[in-house]
Amino acid sequence: MVFEQVRAIVAEKLSLNPEDITLESDLQKDFNADSLDAVEIIMAVEDTFDIEVADDELMNIKTIKDIVDYIEKVNK
Repeated sequence: MVFEQVRAIVAEKLSLNPEDITLESDLQKDFNADSLDAVEIIMAVEDTFDIEVADDELMNIKTIKDIVDYIEKVNK
């Protein structure tokens, strides 16, 4: 469920086909996402899941799995 929502957000923000996005997808290496793209994705994730991603956590988010794991961690 979380993965599907994150995948939809990333697909929308980066104009990608959702089927091309996996848990192992690296935002920068696989999709050429820059820092502005990353900020837009994180803002959308925060709005969707009603969470706040700490600034120090942003540096640790590189893959779709990192985003999903963070959401699951803060929603426990």
